Amino acid sequence: MPHITAFARNQWYVAAYRHEVGRELLGRTVLGEPLVFYRAEEDGAAVALADRCVHRRYPLSASGLDGDRIVCGYHGFTYDRTGTCVSVPGQRRVPRTARVASYPVTERDSLVWVWIGDPGLADPDTVPRAPHLDAAGWTTVRGMEPVDADYGLLVDNLLDLSHETYLHGGSIGTPEVAETPITTEVDEGAGIVRVSRRMDDAECPPFYARSTGIEGRITRWQDIEYHAPCLYLLHSRIAPAGVLPGPDGSDPDGFHTEITYAVTPSAEGRVYDFWMVSRDWATGATEVSDYLRDNNHAVVMQDVDALDLLQRTLRSERDGYQELSINIDTGGLAARRILARLAEEGAKPEEGVR
Repeated sequence: MPHITAFARNQWYVAAYRHEVGRELLGRTVLGEPLVFYRAEEDGAAVALADRCVHRRYPLSASGLDGDRIVCGYHGFTYDRTGTCVSVPGQRRVPRTARVASYPVTERDSLVWVWIGDPGLADPDTVPRAPHLDAAGWTTVRGMEPVDADYGLLVDNLLDLSHETYLHGGSIGTPEVAETPITTEVDEGAGIVRVSRRMDDAECPPFYARSTGIEGRITRWQDIEYHAPCLYLLHSRIAPAGVLPGPDGSDPDGFHTEITYAVTPSAEGRVYDFWMVSRDWATGATEVSDYLRDNNHAVVMQDVDALDLLQRTLRSERDGYQELSINIDTGGLAARRILARLAEEGAKPEEGVR
């Protein structure tokens, strides 16, 4: 498996949660581009600029705001929200080339999305949606972990949930996850991969037993919907065993949980793992929120440790090594094809020049 996945530049990526972008400058690196984010006083819009002063490359995220202008904390070069330098120290004339790149930003479903590629192609209506993240009747816990691994490895990990049985036993994994065959649907044109695993009689893992109070065996559905390159949705449904789908194919009555991941490449061999757990049950129970937050964070950290180890291992592999793929890898292999196509479509001779 190639362990360096090419970046698809002309795509939307999650850079932050909405609550993270405010009047404190926030630095994030997306697709190798250092960015600084803040929220404008004028209209409350999120702003994204290149996080390097044109003068001596000082990080603007380590600087300060004067109204809606960033004042470089090193020599005072001052930039407006378009990235134009409007003031330099010791002279009235501002050099014509004194500006930093600005990036299209849009906010959907409590997430702040940024566009790194050609700004003329940035259409906010193409952002994939996760409405449960801020919809009435739903409660969400969330976090983010940086992973020292290629972002393609995280996509692989999320599309093959059979690893839950082995890596996450004792929390979300049970024998039935690995034992149950999957069905996979791929929409190459739309860049969507769907992987489903439906267990009619399964052990209830602690993650759900302790949060829902269900005792005994369960009906468990895992329906993945991956929107390349960034958004991953896991529609998780559980109910007491014997509760089956309705005649129209609808999911069973029970507990509906939406597991959301935003897979955002930071730099080569580094990825931001934004994770969210949303539920439409016990929405006011803080103890349930605390349990799900702590437990899912522990699961994420198991993935982080495994992917960090895998990345180090792959770096030491000899050239020409062969990997074996089986049925459970169908979704991941489809995602690799889609990501390669998106990267190729976004590659241009002037890439990186703004």
